[in-house]
Amino acid sequence: MEEDSYQPSGREEVLIRLDTFLRLRRYAIIGQAGAILLVAFWFQYPFEWEICMALIAISAGLNVMLDRRYHTSHLLPGRTAMMLLSFDVLHLSLLLFLTGGLQNPFAILLMAPVVVAATSLHLDHVLSLWLLTLLVLSLLIYFHLPLPWNEQEPLNIPFVYNLGVWVAIVCTTAFTAIYAYRVAEESRKLADALAATELVLQRETYLSDLDGLAAAAAHELGTPLATIALVAKEMVHELGETNPLHEDALLLRSQADRCGDILQKLSSLTSEVENVIGLQALNALVEEEVAPLRDFGVDIEVHSKGDLSKMPTLGRNPGIHYGLGNLIDNAVDFAREKVVVVMSWDDDTVLVEISDDGPGFPTSLLDRLGEPFLTVRPNKKDGKKRGLGLGVFIAKTLLERSGAQVNFQNQVQREHHGSGAFVELAWPRDKLQAPQNS
Repeated sequence: MEEDSYQPSGREEVLIRLDTFLRLRRYAIIGQAGAILLVAFWFQYPFEWEICMALIAISAGLNVMLDRRYHTSHLLPGRTAMMLLSFDVLHLSLLLFLTGGLQNPFAILLMAPVVVAATSLHLDHVLSLWLLTLLVLSLLIYFHLPLPWNEQEPLNIPFVYNLGVWVAIVCTTAFTAIYAYRVAEESRKLADALAATELVLQRETYLSDLDGLAAAAAHELGTPLATIALVAKEMVHELGETNPLHEDALLLRSQADRCGDILQKLSSLTSEVENVIGLQALNALVEEEVAPLRDFGVDIEVHSKGDLSKMPTLGRNPGIHYGLGNLIDNAVDFAREKVVVVMSWDDDTVLVEISDDGPGFPTSLLDRLGEPFLTVRPNKKDGKKRGLGLGVFIAKTLLERSGAQVNFQNQVQREHHGSGAFVELAWPRDKLQAPQNS
C-alpha cells in the first residue's frame, strides 16, 4: 500500500519552545543560588561564594536577555537548543570547579542537560552534548577547588572514590539518555503514524460521502433538467426546419437528453450508494475488497462457513474497509499462487481469516508486527523491502477501533501444515452487527 512509503518526521530539525528552556533554567538558577547562600551563610563554610553568585547572575542575565528578545512561544531549532544546553553544562561545571568538583554531591546534575537533549534533539546533538559532559567530568576529577567544609574537621576523600563517582555519573547519564531517547523516539513515531491513520480514515470517509453527494446532486438536478428538456422539445416543434434557430433547438434538445442520460446513470447508483453507505452483508464487504485484486496473477479463494441466513450485516465502516483491504493486498503481494479468505460466524463471534502460500512472517518479528514504520520482508518480485510497514499499522489500528482482535501467525504455527502467513480478525458479533430496522 502507498502508506508504507510514508516517512516519519524524524529528528533532523526539532523545534522546541523557548519558554521550556527558560522555565527549566529559572528553576536551576533559584536552586543554585539557594544552595550557595545556604552553605555560605548558614553553614558558614569558606569558599568562593561571590564568584559563584556572579556566575549564577550571568546565567540569570542570559535568561532575561532571551526572554526580552524573543517571545516565549518562539521555537528554537535543534542546533540553538544544543548550544543553550552546552552553556548549561559549562556553567554548572564552573560552579562545581569552585565547590569541590566531583566531591560535590550536586555533580549528578550534570546529567540533566543530556537527558533533556535526549528527549527532543537529534542523535548527533545528544552525542555531542554527552561528549562535552564526559570531558568536563574528567577534568573535574583533577582540577577543582576544595569542597566547602569545616576547617577544623578536614575532609579527605580518596581519589578512588572520586573515580567511582565519575564512572557512576557517566554510566547513569548514558543509560538515562539512551532510555529517554528511545522512549521519545517511539512516542514520536506513534504520533506520526496515528496522524497518518487519521488522514487515511478521513480520506475513506470523504470518498463515501462523495458517493452520497453525487446521488443527491443527480436527484436535485433532475427537475430543472426535465424542464429544460421540455422547453427544448417545444422549441423544436414550434420552429420550422427553415428557421435558422431550428438547428440550435435540436442541439439544445440533444444535449438535454445527454445530460438526462448522465443523471440517469448517477440516479441508478442511488440504491447502490444507499446499500453501500447503509447496510452491507459480510460477504459483500469481503468481495468488494477482493474484486480489485483478482487481476494480479494470484488466485483468490473466498469461502463462507456458517448459516447464510444468519450472515452478519454491518454498516459501512471506512476503517474496516481500509484495514481488510490492506491485509488482503499484502497477502496477494507476497503470495506465490494462492490467497484464501475464509469467513465464519456464529451468534457470538465473526471471524475473517486471510492466508497465503508465500514465505510467511519472520518468526523473530511476529510479536512486533503492527508497529509503525516496521518493514520486515523483501518483496519476492523486486527484492525491495515493502509491505508490512505503516500500512499494516494503520490497518491494525483501524480494525481494532472497530472492535476486532488482530492475530498474526504463520501457517506452520497452526494445526494445518503448509507455509505462508495467516491473519485472523475476530469481532464480537454485537459490535459488528448493524441494528436492524423494524
